[in-house]
Amino acid sequence: MKVLYQTAGQILITLGSLSVFSGVIAFFPVFSYKLWFTGWSVRIACPIWNGALAVTAGVLLLLSSKQWTQRYLWEACFTFVILSIMGCPLHFAVALESAFLGPYCFYSFSGVAGTNYLGYAVAFPFPYAKFPSLCVDPLHYEEYHLALQAIDLCLSFALFCASLTVFIKISARLIQNGHVNVSFNQREAQRTTWKRRKLNGYSWRPEFTLYRKGGSEAEEATEVETRSGVCLRDDAAPPACTLAGGPGRD
Repeated sequence: MKVLYQTAGQILITLGSLSVFSGVIAFFPVFSYKLWFTGWSVRIACPIWNGALAVTAGVLLLLSSKQWTQRYLWEACFTFVILSIMGCPLHFAVALESAFLGPYCFYSFSGVAGTNYLGYAVAFPFPYAKFPSLCVDPLHYEEYHLALQAIDLCLSFALFCASLTVFIKISARLIQNGHVNVSFNQREAQRTTWKRRKLNGYSWRPEFTLYRKGGSEAEEATEVETRSGVCLRDDAAPPACTLAGGPGRD
């Protein structure tokens, strides 16, 4: 279980960093400093803040997996995962609309020149294959713009899948246990002991863990560990309890 959360955290950090990087280089058309050609999708900077949310969620997830019982880490991670899930569809929609609209550049077409989005100047959606070199300044902006939007589409979908996976796992823990911070060792122990049955007159409870059952039919002793100690029940004598000094034995 810990490996799953650590892997998901690393994936969120990697994809979020790539999203932030794609949003930053989008401010420099064809790696130039002509910032006046940045379009509306770039000014929204959706890849940057959505990537920042994913990186934050990934870091919190890694910290939570190392400090399993820290409740505030899990709650913060859960919050940022939800924000990331909400931001990914918007990230995807902005990238898709921007790809259809085309880049904002100084274009020249059939003797007409101007500065606008190519989708407004030629057709919507902009046919990249039919008009490959409309942008005069900056040059080759069509290929640069289309590549960035394709990367953003893939990143937003991958981030959504990773965030949704973490959300489902934490939500399942929240529904099952009533809180999100469950001790890893306790969870692994409960996985093998959550069979409800009766044991020599005792009603089985999830917090009890069976360690040994031995003896004859006439005199049978059972040792169980509770949260307060270890009790030994014998049919010929009342239960005797001793404090559990260390971790349970499997």
